[in-house]
Amino acid sequence: MVAPIYIQIHDELKEAIDSGRWAAGDRIPSERELSEQFGVSRMTLRQAVMLLVDENYLERRVGSGTFVATARVQESLDSNSSFTEMMAAAGKQASSKVITYKSATPTPQEANELKLNSGESVLRMERVRYGDAEPIAFEVASVPAKLLKGVAKETVTASLYQALTSNGLIVGQARRILTAGMAQEQVAELLEIRTGEPVLIMNQLTSDINGVPFEFVRTQYVGSRFEFQL
Repeated sequence: MVAPIYIQIHDELKEAIDSGRWAAGDRIPSERELSEQFGVSRMTLRQAVMLLVDENYLERRVGSGTFVATARVQESLDSNSSFTEMMAAAGKQASSKVITYKSATPTPQEANELKLNSGESVLRMERVRYGDAEPIAFEVASVPAKLLKGVAKETVTASLYQALTSNGLIVGQARRILTAGMAQEQVAELLEIRTGEPVLIMNQLTSDINGVPFEFVRTQYVGSRFEFQL
């Protein structure tokens, strides 16, 4: 049985990507150019392209065109890997840019999640996390300030978990809540995406082996560069 025309076109375009003729990040020809090349209507051509978008081979950028998608970083929802470990598993070099770093009065949510007493403060750190110099996520991490008393900023920003464990803390379990959202202007600028582009929003509360929460993190991942597996 002969496959529909749009499937045949899909297979040819996919072969161009798999063979390396179109590399990750390349802009593919326009729908008009491709429809003329294959001798089909733009509607038929669009079916093939959208199927490849659904399969994460291509990504459409409003006002820019359609591009070969870069491989997404993958993370298991039941894993407790650090960002550096996630990037290493994906064959990428992890790096971070600190946006803010300060001791502050906890928000009501931070105080509730971290079980803080009245008068306790948090160390709050905002960072952009990169994989091979490409922005992957914007992260706001809050830790009870008492856990990092006397620890240098450079040590904390280099590796928060290493700074904590060097003080005797043993990491236990993490609770994750994942939702979908759209990047607001300030975050979109930091992540080098357009305002309103899809982001995966994860709230994570991590506890030590005694069940005492020590870290509350709110992270926005670029939807086209990161995915969770279950």
